[in-house]
Amino acid sequence: LNAMTRPARQPLSIAPMMECTDKHYRYLARLVTRHTHLWTEMVVDQAVLFGGESVLGPARDIEHPITVQLGGSCPERLAKAAKICEDLGYDEINLNVGCPSSKVVNKKEESECFGARLMLDPPLVARCIAAMRAAVSIPVTVKCRIGVDNKDTYEDLRRFVVTVMEAAGEEAHFVVHARKALLKGLSAHENRTIPPLRYNEVHRLKKEFPHLLISINGGITTYSQVDEQLKLVDGVMIGRQAYKNPWMFAVADERVFGSSSNPAKNRREVIEHYARYAEQELEVLASKGIPMKHMVSSVQALL
Repeated sequence: LNAMTRPARQPLSIAPMMECTDKHYRYLARLVTRHTHLWTEMVVDQAVLFGGESVLGPARDIEHPITVQLGGSCPERLAKAAKICEDLGYDEINLNVGCPSSKVVNKKEESECFGARLMLDPPLVARCIAAMRAAVSIPVTVKCRIGVDNKDTYEDLRRFVVTVMEAAGEEAHFVVHARKALLKGLSAHENRTIPPLRYNEVHRLKKEFPHLLISINGGITTYSQVDEQLKLVDGVMIGRQAYKNPWMFAVADERVFGSSSNPAKNRREVIEHYARYAEQELEVLASKGIPMKHMVSSVQALL
């Protein structure tokens, strides 16, 4: 394996969300918080291999620290994609082992399935992580669920972590969505809301494996919840609430990271700054015929 720095603790992070955490949202988020860890949308390994910079784009100076999340199940492809991501300047690679969308977990070719489906094959996840770690010098992490279908006991989660840890390292970082995933019968949206939250199993994981970095995800929307969770795990990841209300991070740098100040004084300042950015970006989008809806929706929550 290449010499590799330990994954950084992420006390507060914004979850990877398809059609949400694109580069425009990430730019907006950085106007509000300098230290909250950002994640890209999930990018499929083959898209990176065939599209490269045109699909993902290089990490911009303003975005750090930032993790790129990859989707895939072929160790060789993931390794090549991870190397491209490293060369594009991203700080960390994460393997998606939690997405329950039927588009990724129920493909016609079983060997092409990924996301939460991979939790049913921990040795394959371990091979994917090992291949990526061998290809890059930046940290490689895992985002998963507490279980899948009937493989949803704490012992199932523990076996998954122990198996993957052999490849990910003794100081690996697992981001755990505290709900199980049902691969059939529930939509991706329903899988974010219907399976009950089981925070205690993520807490138990941290207690049993104190050397691991464990972050928790799912249903956390307030700083009082963040404070409570940080007593029991290393990090908290916020998902839909971060997109619905990006202004919630306006106090994050002081409250969570201990900074002397927060970067944004008020919403108007952020909106004016973002408007200048959008004006430049719109010219590029128009020239390429790319819809601008995501650029607009990113800032609507501040209005």
